[in-house]
Amino acid sequence: MTIARAWLGGVAVLLSTVASLQGAEPVTLENLVAPRPNSVDEPFAKEFSLGQAAQFLDSASLDWQESWQCFTCHTNISYLIARPSISPDAPAHREVRKFAESLISLRWEEVGPRFDAEVVAIAAALALNDSATTKKLHPLTRVALDRMWTLQRETGDWKWPTRCGWPPMESDEHYGVTLAAIATGAAPDDYAQTPAAQAGLAKIRLYLKNNPPPDLHHKAMILWASTYVSGLLTVAEQKACVQELLAAERPTGGWAFSRLYPWKRADGKDQDLEASDGYGTGFIVFVLRRAGVAANEPAVARGVTWLKSHQRASGRWYTRSLNKDNEHFISHAGSAFAVMALVACGEK
Repeated sequence: MTIARAWLGGVAVLLSTVASLQGAEPVTLENLVAPRPNSVDEPFAKEFSLGQAAQFLDSASLDWQESWQCFTCHTNISYLIARPSISPDAPAHREVRKFAESLISLRWEEVGPRFDAEVVAIAAALALNDSATTKKLHPLTRVALDRMWTLQRETGDWKWPTRCGWPPMESDEHYGVTLAAIATGAAPDDYAQTPAAQAGLAKIRLYLKNNPPPDLHHKAMILWASTYVSGLLTVAEQKACVQELLAAERPTGGWAFSRLYPWKRADGKDQDLEASDGYGTGFIVFVLRRAGVAANEPAVARGVTWLKSHQRASGRWYTRSLNKDNEHFISHAGSAFAVMALVACGEK
């Protein structure tokens, strides 16, 4: 049995390498080969390739979906937000979107969502996906958005799965509030003007007023949300946040996630506060572009150079977990944001 597993593992690696070299065959459930675990030791790509990035994102998202039968912010949610920036015309994209819709139309109707946070996250993923693809609000996206407001607490936030300890997405309620604001503002067909959305946004504004952002990542999330929803930041506050984000650039030309989101590691190890990474750099460059910062602004341009030179051979961008060194799932979200950042800066 051990030999058989080893042989199958070798075949999987070979198939993955072949798929990587060909780069043309679309990833499907039928030919899916799970990507190897995220590792700091993975070699860098010889040259930047959005095609390789698409292959990795397709494989990672389909594999997570098939293995866990659930949606998570760091993988499937980030995938649905990012994949259309390359192309929505991919079997994997259609499959992941279909799975998200089935959660709303089937599982939620039969047994309900796993968490309140699942409703917010899927509503955001589908709203941003609709906005980037059809430009029309899908009926099931509307169902998710409307359900989101029924779960909002009087304090303006949602019950969030903080026990996972996976910053920034599964660690505090503040993230959920800004994600809900982004979902609402991004949703097509003027969804933000509906009575339920207006009432919910009023509570969100109150929550953010009563709960100032504790660090740069939280500030960047509000800045992103403010590009969709008015009344979250003044123009002066937006400019100040942009300057803070620009000033946080590391000497290597990227951004370090560990400096954006201070976190005490569960494994007792020290955070690496110096090295730039895929999530920190991709997220900040993307948010700066959303906020209107030019692609040729020196710090943004250096961020683009860093991203293009630090893609891994598999097509991903590595990011070390802030929590444990066997939980580098943030690399999936980092790869998604890296793609969005590069496309937002005109890279192809």
